[in-house]
Amino acid sequence: MRILFCSGEVYPFSKTGGLADVAASLPKALLKLGHEVKIISPYYQNVHHRFGEIMTKVGESTVSMGDINEQATFYKTDYDSIEHIFVDSKNYFDRRRFYGHVDDAERFTFFNFAILEAMDKLDFFPDIIHINDWQTSLVPYFLDEKSRLDSRYNIKTLLSIHNLEKQGAYPIEIEKLFNAKNYTYIHLNQVNFLKCGIMRASAINTVSETYRNEILTRFYGFTLDGALKARQYQLFGILNGLDSDVYNPRTDKLIYQSYDETNFEIGKKINKESLVSEYSLMPDKPLLAFVGRFARQKGINLMMDSIDQFLIEERINLIVVGEGEQEYETYFEELQEKFPNSVCYQHGFDQQLSLRAYAASDLFLMPSLFEPCGLNQMIAMRYGSLPLVRSTGGLKDTVTPYNKFTGIGVGFAFENFDSQEFIDTLNEALDLYHNNPTAFKELIRQAMHIKHSITKMSLQYDELYKKIIEDAI
Repeated sequence: MRILFCSGEVYPFSKTGGLADVAASLPKALLKLGHEVKIISPYYQNVHHRFGEIMTKVGESTVSMGDINEQATFYKTDYDSIEHIFVDSKNYFDRRRFYGHVDDAERFTFFNFAILEAMDKLDFFPDIIHINDWQTSLVPYFLDEKSRLDSRYNIKTLLSIHNLEKQGAYPIEIEKLFNAKNYTYIHLNQVNFLKCGIMRASAINTVSETYRNEILTRFYGFTLDGALKARQYQLFGILNGLDSDVYNPRTDKLIYQSYDETNFEIGKKINKESLVSEYSLMPDKPLLAFVGRFARQKGINLMMDSIDQFLIEERINLIVVGEGEQEYETYFEELQEKFPNSVCYQHGFDQQLSLRAYAASDLFLMPSLFEPCGLNQMIAMRYGSLPLVRSTGGLKDTVTPYNKFTGIGVGFAFENFDSQEFIDTLNEALDLYHNNPTAFKELIRQAMHIKHSITKMSLQYDELYKKIIEDAI
């Protein structure tokens, strides 16, 4: 089977969140199943600066969008035995940030058109095109229009929704770029990229079974629950897997000391002592970690309501790695200034420090308002950092909460998006850490033993692809 995987970001070339990890790991797993896979993504400024030397230029095309004609230049490189294709435009992608520009609608309309141009330029017409989130959700619509004139573009599509909140919604005037008019991209009197993909893709999936069910409700549906209900029989849930080649404390060269299930006590002790020493934190305190994108979704407001008191009482150390909304960046900056011996905050996506935070920490915070899947809690468990989560979406599917009567569990969980429930659960975790270290270590052992297999994930996608191609859904 020939598969074209389309993504707004792909690790290690570009990354703001879990989509980049999936865009790297799933194609690699599909390759092992014997499929021919190519990945296509924008040629951002960061990609050019860090990886320009390994790129080969493979051609150019002119993309026409209404009255705009913009040149697309295509580059390629092989990484992990997979051909990565990059779409370049100096006007659209030569910028530090990937998203969040006033002309994002124009930039990603261009990218969607350029994906079709790349297939022609490279003479690669796949059996299925796998699109991801709003950034590539116009592809099925553009394919339908193109296939009326050229049967080579009569290709099946799968849309994976990694985050329904981000929809690519723009003023209705944007439709002038599409070269054809249709109602399926219109939602609440705006052009909505994601809604277009939901209505036009051959099938849709989310990245956990629980999230698949949640988004059919009004609260989690972010106004698109109606569109999703219309396609619910073509809507599936496939839990993300974790790339154990990338995230493995036994082979990780970026952490202070490697370890595995058999020697994690000494391994994590060395990692924790090294990190605490390097960042001048208080010794002999439980270390909490938060790594990720700063957004309302991630439940940072619950931390803002409660974490100060734990720091005032000198009950914890906290390490935070990430970036995002200014409100939360300012909060963590001020928290570090206020508690310099208890808080380490690193702005940005620092892979080395992130992995060291996983390896060193005792607890990993993910009190999310919603979570389509989440890879961070899987990474945390792999490194023996017990996740403290709200039971929603993929967190509910992956984190079995500690049961004090049976000893079963891989972390700690609470149900409602409530500050007091978060505080109570953190107190429960800290109480176990201090007063029953044997049970706490057994939870670590159980968490590290869990394998969220990429192979299992790829087999489920393989089965879904076949059903789509055979019109069996």
